Amino acid sequence: MNSKIKEIISYYDSDNPGVRSNLVKILNHGKLAGTGHLVILPVDQGFEHGPAKSFSMNKHAYDPEYHISLALEAGLSAYAAPLGMLEVVAAKYAGEIPFILKINSSNSLSANSSDYDQAVTASVEDALRLGCSAIGFTIYPGSDRANDMIEEIQKISLEAKRNGLAIVIWSYPRGRGISKKGETAIDVIAYAAHIAALIGAHIIKVKLPSSDLELSENKGVYEKNSIKVKLLAERVHHIMSSAFAGKRMVLFFRRGI
Repeated sequence: MNSKIKEIISYYDSDNPGVRSNLVKILNHGKLAGTGHLVILPVDQGFEHGPAKSFSMNKHAYDPEYHISLALEAGLSAYAAPLGMLEVVAAKYAGEIPFILKINSSNSLSANSSDYDQAVTASVEDALRLGCSAIGFTIYPGSDRANDMIEEIQKISLEAKRNGLAIVIWSYPRGRGISKKGETAIDVIAYAAHIAALIGAHIIKVKLPSSDLELSENKGVYEKNSIKVKLLAERVHHIMSSAFAGKRMVLFFRRGI
């Protein structure tokens, strides 16, 4: 518990010792331990896109042990996966890396462009049984089902926090009111990060934003208030500001990295 980790944990004073201990466990694991930075390996691609599309380019990737071994070898902060994948590896790798149970998922077989949603596929009880430090949950701000997803995680996160588990929220804007380009626009990503913080996420995962502005009413706001978004560092700073002025941890995802 160096001064940096103590500062971060101080932002979560409303949480019980179990939640705070699990956050410290994640922050103090791997090559970035103690720096206040995180790298988490999430492996839910098979659910989202199917096994062949996700793993056929590397036959070893069909095996759940491949992914957790990769996370360990790389010295990552935590490993996140759906229920079945963690059930394969949890006993063998118990205590070697913090686990995050991804408790909802979608699949491309039932995709609907205007009705983005995910099915709840695991529980807080499963996370405790498998020795997880946190649960992960995806919401789609902008979807017709966004409010339903937010209500789902509110009920689940109450149980999780009571049992000492941290909450990681994937906040990915999409829906018929948001263009494909707008899914990574700086104003939309900032909004998505803020929503995740507002509903109680300890760690927020968003896509790396572009400098585009999606919502017409925001263009004047950004210009009037001199919000700088031209440089990537400026955009990251703006997202962190939207996550309670940096008082919530934010992970950035960019496809291909």
